[in-house]
Amino acid sequence: MSSSHSSSVRRAVVVALLIAVTCAAAATAAESEFRKEFVYNYKNYLFDKQVRLVKKNKDVLPAEVRLLIVEATTGEKSFEEKMYLLDIASAMASMYKHWVGGGDELIREIEAVQKKEIWLEEERIAEIMKWKKEERFLGNFVMKKHMKEMELEDLSPVLYPHWVHRIWYECKVCHLAIFNMKRWTNDISHEKFKEGRQCAACHDGKTAFATEDKEQCSRCHIAGRPEAQRLYKVKKVDNDRIRKVAQRIGAVWRPENLPGGELPLDRFKFIDWIKLKELNVFSPIVSLSSDFRDEIRDNKILFVTKNPIVKNVVFDHKVHSNWITCKACHPEVFKDDLTNNISMTDMSGGRFCGRCHGKVSFTFADCLRCHNTPKDAVLGKDVLRRDTAAEAAAPPASGP
Repeated sequence: MSSSHSSSVRRAVVVALLIAVTCAAAATAAESEFRKEFVYNYKNYLFDKQVRLVKKNKDVLPAEVRLLIVEATTGEKSFEEKMYLLDIASAMASMYKHWVGGGDELIREIEAVQKKEIWLEEERIAEIMKWKKEERFLGNFVMKKHMKEMELEDLSPVLYPHWVHRIWYECKVCHLAIFNMKRWTNDISHEKFKEGRQCAACHDGKTAFATEDKEQCSRCHIAGRPEAQRLYKVKKVDNDRIRKVAQRIGAVWRPENLPGGELPLDRFKFIDWIKLKELNVFSPIVSLSSDFRDEIRDNKILFVTKNPIVKNVVFDHKVHSNWITCKACHPEVFKDDLTNNISMTDMSGGRFCGRCHGKVSFTFADCLRCHNTPKDAVLGKDVLRRDTAAEAAAPPASGP
């Protein structure tokens, strides 16, 4: 690991640690009255009360410290939650030593656990940073869930490029018929490939190279290798190869419509898929099934922003239903009655529009891609006003 990379990892850990020692963790079921009072005094700098509390409970305090250590190191907890518990344990042990005497062994035990947890967090962040370059390009996922098995086979993780497949297939081809539209929920494995499922729905040796062909492993297992660059440096692509694949599967690729022979990129250097369609560069297939009936919704919804200087959003169902099926969003991601309380905070956390945007679709930082409708804009009759529709759908208020 380079010194600059190592220092950035350590800075991230330090920031997380500072957050940890200042955050208020929820009380656990095993939390005693002593701990509750200790934490309250500790947070509110009530030192006189803390002295009396520690001296009064000197016989139970060592056991309380060890209980905190156990809680911090067992169960599913975030780094911040662990460090919060260990910080309280450290404060207890230090005050015990200062006001009662002894406690050196407890302090050493806590410090050892803290060092271990910080090391584990550094390793976790280093693992994330390791693949950041590959995943920085929207739609690129490093698939490392079965890392141990891949290491035994001397294989790198799979770098899956959504954008490559999106050239030939609409999103609705895979979602939801083949894959859930949420990362880490599909449990992708070669066992399923052998049954013709998941990637093997196409990678069968006919439509695309077979998943079970050992000579083809390096075509997917390339994360972290030099040849992976072609999947995140995408200004120019192999048009001949793309066209040949398109012809084989029934899609269309028209590179002659590309200005300068290059993919149109937005200001963040991600592929502008709307522009690609406007230029009539590609016509991807919509289903692997011959009896598939496509469903395109052709209405719009106006979202009125609360901030007077931020433009409104007009959501176009037609644009989105060209890419994905209605059930990909409704009712799991969005309720059908227009009462979804959508916020940027929720979206940045992966809810609502954040199910796709920022992952495989343009980033939230590209504000004007959505917030482009003036407050006084005159809209057509096909546009539903979200706040009005929500009020109409809401149950009547009780009382007079």
